Amino acid sequence: QVQLVESGGGLVQPGGSLRLSCAASGSIFSINEMGWYRQAPGKQRELVATITSGGITNYANFVKSRFTISRDNAKNAVYLQMNSLKPEDTAVYYCNADLVLPDQYRVRKYTYWGQGTQVTVSS
Repeated sequence: QVQLVESGGGLVQPGGSLRLSCAASGSIFSINEMGWYRQAPGKQRELVATITSGGITNYANFVKSRFTISRDNAKNAVYLQMNSLKPEDTAVYYCNADLVLPDQYRVRKYTYWGQGTQVTVSS
């Protein structure tokens, strides 16, 4: 019923830029925190950036000043603008959202993940 779909990944040279998008669809009562995580081959999935429904942002230290997270509540979407990309940024990037979904007689909180989009930074 509920789905998160990412887009915008691709191949770029070091120093290049990409803009990732993620949109939530389905029967959603509200969306609390949304964020982006990444996982490189052989490494654990790690936080990139998060943003609350009120616009409060949190960034991993290794991406501060290079990446910017934003959201459009009317579109149930979250974005990640990535600039000055480095080879070590190469990973699959996943959209994450804490959702409040309608259930019979009440609403419940759930965490959903997108399918991931590949970002490759290589010369």
